[in-house]
Amino acid sequence: MARSFADAAASTASPSAAAKGKGKASAREALLGAAAASPATASTSTPAARPPLGAEDSDDDDAAADAAAGEDMEMDDDDALLIGASGGARPGIEGSAAAGPSSGSGDAAPMSLDPAGKPSFAPLSRAQQQAAADAGAVTRGQLRKIAIPPHRMTPLKNEWAKIYTPLVEMAGLQVRMNVQRRAVEIRSSKHTGDVGMLQKGADFVKAFALGFEADDAIALLRMDDLFVDTFEIKDVKTLHGDHLSRAIGRIAGKDGRTRFAIENASRTRVVLADTKIHILGSFQNIKIARDAVVSLIMGAPPGKVYAKLKTIGARQRQRA
Repeated sequence: MARSFADAAASTASPSAAAKGKGKASAREALLGAAAASPATASTSTPAARPPLGAEDSDDDDAAADAAAGEDMEMDDDDALLIGASGGARPGIEGSAAAGPSSGSGDAAPMSLDPAGKPSFAPLSRAQQQAAADAGAVTRGQLRKIAIPPHRMTPLKNEWAKIYTPLVEMAGLQVRMNVQRRAVEIRSSKHTGDVGMLQKGADFVKAFALGFEADDAIALLRMDDLFVDTFEIKDVKTLHGDHLSRAIGRIAGKDGRTRFAIENASRTRVVLADTKIHILGSFQNIKIARDAVVSLIMGAPPGKVYAKLKTIGARQRQRA
């Protein structure tokens, strides 16, 4: 009885379960169909995926691309210019030559091209040549600087009028005293008649710096065959201590008489500056004075040197 009731319940419930199974199967088939159709629709309707943060295209990238394109264009233009310049056409010269003389200044000489393609200029006028000569006269001698020893700065200041007056009036030079650098600066000007006067002026100032009097050194400006010879006692003989002092004393003599005798006999001027000896005069006279000084340094008696100088002086007077 109970079994019959169970079979009856199962038979009544089976149609509803079968219907539910069919419904699930149809729903599953519908979902699978939609899934199969979804890729095609997604490709047409779904937007592109966003790139990760920091990888987006920015305005700077666009600006960089534009700049690169502009550089390429500039390089192309430069290449075109270089190719045009190497091809023979020179716009800087030939263009201006073809256009005619420049309109910058009226004094500039017009430029043109000869048949060979080289620039040619018109000759300068007489006024332009004279102006160029006057401008070159100022700078052709350049600048000479004569260093002055510290112990000669005071005599230079005291005798400055005797120094710059002949340099300006006789030689036509420009002179100034540079106290800070302890030097005398000389340069030629348009009033300088001879280019050699600049060297003579420099020798004159240098002679004064060595110890010669301004009245004696001025002979370098007036005469052409005067020179200054300088040597040291150690160049003749190596002496030290009292021996060196005695040699200097023999050259000078008592109250400078020996030096004066040498100067008068040889017609030179002699300066004793410690162990250095400076002689001013002509070539032959310098040789006579130098031989007398060398004899005194080597130890010759002053009387013997005087006698030799008197003989030489007598011969010179006879020749005169």
